[in-house]
Amino acid sequence: MAYEGIKGELKKYELPPLPYKLNALEPYISEQVMDLHYNMHHKGYVAASNAAVEKVQKIVNGEVQGYDWQGVVRNLVFNINGHKLHTMFWNNMAPADSKGGGKPGGALQDLIERQFGTYDKFKQTFTDVMKSLTGTGWAVLHYDTETGGLVISTVENHFINHIAELPVIQIVDEFEHAYYLQYKNNRNAYLDAWWGVVNWANAEKRLEKYL
Repeated sequence: MAYEGIKGELKKYELPPLPYKLNALEPYISEQVMDLHYNMHHKGYVAASNAAVEKVQKIVNGEVQGYDWQGVVRNLVFNINGHKLHTMFWNNMAPADSKGGGKPGGALQDLIERQFGTYDKFKQTFTDVMKSLTGTGWAVLHYDTETGGLVISTVENHFINHIAELPVIQIVDEFEHAYYLQYKNNRNAYLDAWWGVVNWANAEKRLEKYL
């Protein structure tokens, strides 16, 4: 079939539905936190992403004067990353009475044991990296398709310090809006509790695409 070109307008970013109810992650993450996090913060990133894309198009069309490309791009990256990281984050968690918590299985378990020796050593390493983050951002578990190994990194704010071509397997939100209403300024308590809702089935599914 001959290629006939791409037609139609670009799609707008949309707030994806949560894969569970707002109170489903309790007691580890409260309904109040989830309501604020999803319905205000994530929704805000979606709206700001669409506005940022629209502004770029207006600049291209000559409709905006006196713009600063550095500021425009920074705003674009911040909000689109905010949207996409949160979309992954919701799916990287699950209620404790279904898939949340526990230990990984399959290929991810094999990788963890080959590289870290035991799951407990991996968990401690990942927790230590999470707690090492200065300020706000994310903790990220990558899979390196070149070496076949796992890489743990942190992201400052939404300006992702991405290692080129490495797919993301698991992420953890460390912004204050992810925990402050419930854990106040005790971020470490939130990070310890997060292990009760980690969705290893989702992480395994993400990993399988690259094996």
